[in-house]
Amino acid sequence: MSSRQPVDLIIQPRWIIPVEPYGQTLEDHSVVVNAGRILVLCPRHEAITRFTPAEHVILDEHVLIPGLVNLHTHAAMTLMRGIADDLPLMRWLHEAIWPIEQQFVSPEFVRDGTALAAAEMLLGGITCANDMYFYPDAAATAFAEAGMRAVIGIFVVDFPSDYASNCDDYIEKGLSIRDSWRGHPLLEFSFAPHAPYTVPDTGFRRIIQLAHELDAPVHLHLHETHEEIRASLEQHGKRPLAHLAGLGLLETDLIVAHAIHLQADEIAILAKNNASVAHCPSSNMKLASGIAPTVAMLEQGLRVGLGTDGAASNNRLDLFEEMRQAGLLAKVASGRAEAFPAHALLRAATLGGAAALRLDDQIGSITAGKAADLVAIRLDDLPIIPVFNPAGHIPYVADRRCVSDVWVAGKQRVRQHVPLQTHNKELLQRIRVWQNRLKTLATGQ
Repeated sequence: MSSRQPVDLIIQPRWIIPVEPYGQTLEDHSVVVNAGRILVLCPRHEAITRFTPAEHVILDEHVLIPGLVNLHTHAAMTLMRGIADDLPLMRWLHEAIWPIEQQFVSPEFVRDGTALAAAEMLLGGITCANDMYFYPDAAATAFAEAGMRAVIGIFVVDFPSDYASNCDDYIEKGLSIRDSWRGHPLLEFSFAPHAPYTVPDTGFRRIIQLAHELDAPVHLHLHETHEEIRASLEQHGKRPLAHLAGLGLLETDLIVAHAIHLQADEIAILAKNNASVAHCPSSNMKLASGIAPTVAMLEQGLRVGLGTDGAASNNRLDLFEEMRQAGLLAKVASGRAEAFPAHALLRAATLGGAAALRLDDQIGSITAGKAADLVAIRLDDLPIIPVFNPAGHIPYVADRRCVSDVWVAGKQRVRQHVPLQTHNKELLQRIRVWQNRLKTLATGQ
């Protein structure tokens, strides 16, 4: 009689990069999964002799990594991909994005845009997204249906929309939605005030109080443009971070999106307060907002994760691209080729984002006891080979098309490049309807 333990799944790739411990690449190892969690990471022969899997996946030319974490995005804005290209941030917002949102954003818009975004992200190895947008209930529904992990922002701005009328209304509706999804295994909630220039001090004070009461993180745009800083100096006599610090924002679990225009003392303050930065290099470049000082952030111990921003300003939800751009920008900006190396880029795209979301005890590394959020990347195609260093190939050679298989909490969501939860034909039909409705505004015709 066999004494081997029955388990749900054994994944046997050529290489494994567990992220924790840092800098390690394993060969001839397997990941054993049971009940949605990583039971053990062990040598291949040990997995075969100790366990009897219901499914044994052999990936001879693949590297297995933790699921990627998109630390800043607006998933529903995928429906506006390619609208108003080549404009700076404030013109992009005032002339294109906000007028379109006022006319079209609805629960159906958010549900369909988020469904499209979730499919795109899963196909690219992103298993968790930190989202910020209107109608968070519709976004939660789409993420849940896709089987993707997400932190849903209780979105707050101080202007009326069809969703809510003012800051208090946004907060109250968001709290009600949070309560309705409580206990979902893949969804968490944060507070997501848009930015200092769209949320007044009274709104921030209430958000800070609630963040403490509910033990929830706060996610916002900060120090993204020179114009934002200039306006804060005129209005408050302080730079945005200093003004918000005076309100008590740094006493929350803070996730700062973009953080491009930081001075050395501001980086130190953020690091001292255990804040996190969602670095969005492609969006920062496309909107000509600037180059974030990531090398100084990392040297001062400030936690850095990677985000795509929305597909309306990127124009893709692709963390392979973000890893590459983050690494290259850090090198050219610092004049140091060793800056932000490959293993650090992968860590930022996985464990860095997970820690910012306070999920690092659950995801972000291939560690026994954590959820089995896993991504297999195929490295044997002609444009990819030869492979001497799999860790370097991930940011510098591979792209999201190399992702073959994805698991979230042990359940396979992508198999051999095919999404398993998404009904492609139905989703495509819904997206075409939105494309036709948006076409007049997008083209001016």
